[in-house]
Amino acid sequence: MPTPSMEDHIEVITTLIEQKGYARVSDIAEALSVLPSSVTKMVQKLDKDGYLIYERYRGLVLTPKGEKLGKRLVQRHDLLEQLLRLIGVEEERIYGDVEGIEHHLSWNAIDRIADLVQVLEDSPDVIDKLRQLQAEQSSDT
Repeated sequence: MPTPSMEDHIEVITTLIEQKGYARVSDIAEALSVLPSSVTKMVQKLDKDGYLIYERYRGLVLTPKGEKLGKRLVQRHDLLEQLLRLIGVEEERIYGDVEGIEHHLSWNAIDRIADLVQVLEDSPDVIDKLRQLQAEQSSDT
């Protein structure tokens, strides 16, 4: 099982490849706010574990195993952002909150959250009720 740090690297690599068509060590380091040397060590570990193929000075490519996990990690992140947005979490808090919880949930919990998001999206009356409760709480403070 990949560690949270491995997951963060794979998620960022997947996102960079989707956005730019490639992922360089410097881009990964910038996205994660870590040193390039730390990214190089992790990329070498991910290569050894079969998630990607890394050639020094030539870049990296995700293996099918890495692509599959990367897509799932990006979907998990997006799903959690979607849930927090739906339930009215302040926009400036969403990214940090997702980063804080995403590695602590089982895939079963993620699947149930996907179900909940679907129910909420199909039930605007529930969203309206949540917004009313939040407005009442805000006026009470």
